[in-house]
Amino acid sequence: MNVWHHLGCVIALGTAASALAGWPMFRGDPSLSGIASGNLPDKPALLWSFKTGGPVKSSAAIEGGRVFIGSDDGNVYALGLAAGKKIWAYKTEGGIESSPLVLNGKIFVGSTDGWLYALDAASGKLVWKYQTGDKILGSPNWVKSPKGDAAWVLAGSYDFKLHCVDGGTGRSNWVYESSNYINGSPAVANGVTVFGGCDAMLHVISLADGQQTREADAGAYVAGSAALLGNQAFFGHMENEFHCVDIEKGTNVWTYKDRAFPYFSSPAVTRDRVIFGGRDKRLHCVKRDSGELVWAFNTRGNVDSSPVICGDKVVVGSDDGRLYIVSLAGGKELWTYEIGQAVGSSPAVDDGKVIVGSDDGSVYCFGGKVAGKE
Repeated sequence: MNVWHHLGCVIALGTAASALAGWPMFRGDPSLSGIASGNLPDKPALLWSFKTGGPVKSSAAIEGGRVFIGSDDGNVYALGLAAGKKIWAYKTEGGIESSPLVLNGKIFVGSTDGWLYALDAASGKLVWKYQTGDKILGSPNWVKSPKGDAAWVLAGSYDFKLHCVDGGTGRSNWVYESSNYINGSPAVANGVTVFGGCDAMLHVISLADGQQTREADAGAYVAGSAALLGNQAFFGHMENEFHCVDIEKGTNVWTYKDRAFPYFSSPAVTRDRVIFGGRDKRLHCVKRDSGELVWAFNTRGNVDSSPVICGDKVVVGSDDGRLYIVSLAGGKELWTYEIGQAVGSSPAVDDGKVIVGSDDGSVYCFGGKVAGKE
């Protein structure tokens, strides 16, 4: 699949709800919409698991029959989607919470060692690395260069800066400096990138030159990533509110406030729904136009995992050690699997399969049973 062309369409059209085959990056596409194509089986089975040497907080990218995921053991792993067999591993000097980005035959991923890595997707060999001033926890995003002749990769760091580098060479195009840590991933759509930071601001940056075009007071420290649809950004913060902000005007459209618990999860956004997890142990579904509650689903632990919408179902992990599938329409539990330790990793979904990591150090793949196999 030509990811370059495929995802370029998403940016050009600005349709966050365009569900595309493959899952080449965190939240599925540059607008961080959290929408997967296809459908999930009613009763997924555990197809395989792969053990790493540390907790898996990273979320997977799925492309070309391979799963790419990081671990706190410092490795980026390439696994076969069919059976979970290791194809290669690349070791960095720090844990990897960042989710890989697959683009143009390369894997881009950040490490807590402060470097952004570009690896050859086929072999895992280092192509280049780019040093920031501190750890990178969020996942890289990308955009076509203004001239259309290159892919630019974006990554936020705890050095307070958003870095934009050339995907081919690793050379810096521009650096935007905020006033505190950047924890989440920058969302990309319609010529801008948008992120919240520990400075309690939502930053809107021109992708062409890295200049701020707008900022909005987020109200508190933003730990997760925003999702974009049209001219609106959707995000929660650490002082118990979830917001919809007009990024052209820099004004708040609506605020959802439930109980006094923070929001760390990144949202999934459809034409009419916004779904996100909370540290109140619940998965929340609100109306996109008004922020009015549609339903809330109770788990037994914090929901820092970011939900994915696939067809008429929503899949999400919880710190209670379970992976859940609930109905999009009413938030009814359809299926659950007890992994045992916290599932803070966000699911990656492709071709009816769900890949997720756990604090137990393993990567899990769930899907429909193959005919003839129990």
